[in-house]
Amino acid sequence: RLHLVTWNVGTASPPPDVTSLLQLNSLGPTVDMYVIGLQEVNSRITNFLSDLAFDDPWSIFFMAVLSPLGYIKLSSVRMQGLLLLVFVKHVHLPFIRDIHTHYTRTGLYGYWGNKGGVTVRMSLYGHTVCFMNCHLPAHMENTEQRLDDFEKILEMQFEGENIPSTLDHDVLFWFGDLNFRIADYGIHFVRESINNKRYNLLWEKDQLNMAKKKEAFLQDFIEGPLQFKPTYKFDLYSDVYDTSEKKRKPAWTDRILWRVKNLCQNASKEGEFSEEQTISVTLNNYISHMSYGISDHKPVTGTFGLELKPLLLDPLVTLNPEGEWSAEHDVLISYSVVSEFPSSAWDWIGLFKVSFRHVNDYVTYAWVEDDEISSTKDSKQVYMSAAEIPDMGGEFLLGYYSNNLQSIVGISQPFQIQPNRTLIDKDLTQEENSWMQKPDNLESRDEF
Repeated sequence: RLHLVTWNVGTASPPPDVTSLLQLNSLGPTVDMYVIGLQEVNSRITNFLSDLAFDDPWSIFFMAVLSPLGYIKLSSVRMQGLLLLVFVKHVHLPFIRDIHTHYTRTGLYGYWGNKGGVTVRMSLYGHTVCFMNCHLPAHMENTEQRLDDFEKILEMQFEGENIPSTLDHDVLFWFGDLNFRIADYGIHFVRESINNKRYNLLWEKDQLNMAKKKEAFLQDFIEGPLQFKPTYKFDLYSDVYDTSEKKRKPAWTDRILWRVKNLCQNASKEGEFSEEQTISVTLNNYISHMSYGISDHKPVTGTFGLELKPLLLDPLVTLNPEGEWSAEHDVLISYSVVSEFPSSAWDWIGLFKVSFRHVNDYVTYAWVEDDEISSTKDSKQVYMSAAEIPDMGGEFLLGYYSNNLQSIVGISQPFQIQPNRTLIDKDLTQEENSWMQKPDNLESRDEF
């Protein structure tokens, strides 16, 4: 289950609450993956330089919301105001591999990143999936420029061996502030149609819908019905369309589309469906969120079901904590790997809190080679020093990080680390001693 967000945030800071945006109160099945595409994240030079050294405020915000719910930030990519974040439930980590990111500038003839696309691709249970967040040129008259820029973004190539081109992925999601407008109709007709919820009157003059009928490279992209109000342009903190002097005509600038490669191949065979469909995409809902007013755009979300025939059934690494863990003694980790696993001397096993935010958010780690204490054909053991184990204990898990694959390829079940009894006894003794040393008149002062 995939929940995808696109939002032009207009350089604003994160809102106080995103419960409805992320459907956190939904009674349906839990979301497995969140993909969040933002445009116009504040990219003033001071902000951008600090964001290069540290996570930007929006990334920190979404990590703070999602990590306590069991999601890890799998990947992110930023190009000036464009930001793409991917969060996933822990259980799926061992089956997500070959994660790569890319960005394509199209502003100022390709030299400036205020417009363009940021992309994350991966292998998900053996299927190739690509997410592309775009911010295309604005204004009514720039339809051709928008299409040219998107074609350029589609042509980009990921670095690395055997990585398919964008359109060769099994599933491609295309979303963002695509800036397509409603042509021909005047502002009064458009607003009247919206007020009467007769959105269908506007669909045939939507520039993207018109382009999909003419442009071959767009025809395989699918979009849900636009059964929500155009999401641009609003007065801030309101659901009133632009009352400024410019009075911009409302438009569905913020969109989510997808493309399934096998469907395209099957369709080209003129009805011959010999190839088995191993992945399918179902749109469960496609809505806007009118309650968010920090920007002149309203966010749009799409919730999808991805039905996969898994091509990967077993994790590359299986690992477990040995015995009871506490900071009173060194601890052991046992793990086993499949025969084809490309291990490296730079692989490590991290100890993570269950609410860890990203792969580098470990409490401590052990090198799989340097800290190895035993090895057999079927299993290996490494140790972690007692000095590295958290004294206060709590719920943790172990993750095996592969240097060659640049991802976590094995993860343990959550387990308890016991508090350090020696430390607790010491604290209790100090507390008792301090109580015994209280002055005689302290009790009367407390009463006063």
